[in-house]
Amino acid sequence: MKDLLGLMGKAKEMQAKFQAMQEEIAEMEATGQAGGGLVAVTLTGKFEMKSLKIDPSLFKEDDVEILEDLILAAHNDAKAKVEAAMKDKTAALTAGLPLPPGFKLPF
Repeated sequence: MKDLLGLMGKAKEMQAKFQAMQEEIAEMEATGQAGGGLVAVTLTGKFEMKSLKIDPSLFKEDDVEILEDLILAAHNDAKAKVEAAMKDKTAALTAGLPLPPGFKLPF
């Protein structure tokens, strides 16, 4: 019975840690760049776009497709950075837990 109570206590503690980590991730920001910094996109931990910066030199009528591609590339770069940070934080929190390979937590 003591083992069950101890296990329940650890589960509750782990739940509180996950909630704190989710809140920390939601508040973080990552900036992705494309075109050598000509386009920059900043995303929150919830993948919401917070800012978009475009170098004025890209505002030419015949360069619209290039600009669109750079915006997408910068967004994807920022998204990859947020996902990497989430993975690192999750790995640090779950270190030592016997989770099956490929197991994804609800984020």
